[in-house]
Amino acid sequence: MKAFFEGIQTLFVDFLFKPLDWLRALELSNWWLANIVSWVLIIVCCKYIVYWCKELKKHQDNNEENQDTTAHSFLS
Repeated sequence: MKAFFEGIQTLFVDFLFKPLDWLRALELSNWWLANIVSWVLIIVCCKYIVYWCKELKKHQDNNEENQDTTAHSFLS
């Protein structure tokens, strides 16, 4: 059983986390490039927040949104 868990450790430490080790070493020379994953995720989240707000505005302008407090039976 110990060999099984050591195999999982080897898989993650020696193979799957190698790109993260490379990013950690890169941070000493270039902070912006090392945090590119974070920047990409921030940009994607901002894009979808803007999309979501536009959709909410579209539904509100069409009076499709039911803002009545009895919209759900458990609120009655």
